[in-house]
Formats: sequence, structure tokens, C-alpha cells
Amino acid sequence: MRIGRPAGDLVLFFPFTTKEPEASRFFAEIPAIERRRAGLDADLRLWLILDEFNTDLVGGSFYLEPKPPIGRFSKAFFLPLLRRFIARRQAFTEVSRFR
Repeated sequence: MRIGRPAGDLVLFFPFTTKEPEASRFFAEIPAIERRRAGLDADLRLWLILDEFNTDLVGGSFYLEPKPPIGRFSKAFFLPLLRRFIARRQAFTEVSRFR
């Protein structure tokens, strides 16, 4: 997820996993159509983990390469997850790659 800021755009990276997370975690299973849209393997069951994430700054990152994205999730899938993430963000684990 990319957030526009005057000091530079901030990017949040959420991990995927092929192992079903514990029920206590904040996660969502990624439907096959969304896996295809995102350029992921549509045949694998994947979960998006939303209670841990990395952050980085676009343009000043040592980790990001200036390549176009290979795909993306639809707004219908991601926006409800994003709203729930924003409401609970302070409780989650963040790893900053630029501080």
C-alpha cells in the first residue's frame, strides 16, 4: 500500500504466507481471482497477514527497485481490509526500513 506524503511516499508491505495463520492473527485469505490480479500463483492458497508490516520511503529506499508493479488487488477486496487495518494499526508490529 502506498501513502502519499510531502516528505516522500510511504509504502507499507504486508507479508503473504502459504500456511494458514492462527485464528488470533489479523489476516485474510486471498481469493483466486485476486491472486491472479496481483500476479501471484492462482493455484496456491495464500493469506495476507495484516498485523505485521514493513514500511519504506519511495525514492530513498535501498530495498525498492524502480520497476512497475506486476499486479494489484481490486479495491473491492483490499479497501475493507485497509479500513480494518487503519482502525487497529497501533496494535500491530511495524518494521521501518528507513529509520
